[in-house]
Amino acid sequence: MSTSKPSTISHNSRHEIKTDPPLPTPIIKWAGGKTKLLNDILKQKQPSMTGNYFEPFFGSGALFFKVAPKRAVLSDFNSDLMDMYISVVNDVEKVIKYLCQHEKKHSIEYYYTIRDKWNKRHKNQSSIMRASMFIYLNKTGYNGLWRVNKQGKYNVPIGTQTNVNLFHPHKLRASAKLLKNAKILKSSYRETLNKAKKGDFVYLDPPYCPLSSTAKFTSYTAEGFDENDQKELALTAKDLKKRGCIVMISNHETPYVREIYKGFRFHRVSCTRSINSNPKKRGAVTELIITN
Repeated sequence: MSTSKPSTISHNSRHEIKTDPPLPTPIIKWAGGKTKLLNDILKQKQPSMTGNYFEPFFGSGALFFKVAPKRAVLSDFNSDLMDMYISVVNDVEKVIKYLCQHEKKHSIEYYYTIRDKWNKRHKNQSSIMRASMFIYLNKTGYNGLWRVNKQGKYNVPIGTQTNVNLFHPHKLRASAKLLKNAKILKSSYRETLNKAKKGDFVYLDPPYCPLSSTAKFTSYTAEGFDENDQKELALTAKDLKKRGCIVMISNHETPYVREIYKGFRFHRVSCTRSINSNPKKRGAVTELIITN
């Protein structure tokens, strides 16, 4: 394997540019992230600011960071992901310190060294160290993927970019400040939604249903999310509807998705997907924004 070092980015004015006030933004890239669909989502339903905001498939949290709710319950079944958010809330300055080090040292050889350290999970790795490694690997891995094998090992190769841009300190601090308003959980969506009640807004953005019988979801946890899981989630959405919650779901447009969410409203949107291991499959796809 070649170990030639890509040119690194210096700590220049990029880190000094500020907005007034700084706006919270997603900290990481994530497969299925909703940044490109925010306008379409908000046209359908503005999340209620009077109740609690629930997002149990949090991912990069594009909608959460956009609407900035005062009270939120966030979770994901990817515990490494949620540990990262918890660490950012607990000590954002130390995370920034480690990210600066990763940027300075970035190279092909360094990437695979950090990937190996991440997978070995040494006891001397603090939660802050692992949070910075998570962000580093996410931002420098191939095409922004976070993928693990059946043993839970992160296996994404290094990306093609030569310069890395891991973070902007003022934006990361703003995101950490907003996350402090939220309860951050490492739990299943069922556990997370147990206390959702009338008037609460619930956004469900699960791993998508495959577009064809031969397509498979590229898992960012070892457990995956199959057709039966999709059906159980739809039943949960119907229960939330009965409780008086404001429910919104995102998924691919397929006959199966339309069938399991019968009784809800469907809004078709087109979105260009940029995260896919096959460049030919990064074009526009039709998705559904499903509401009650």
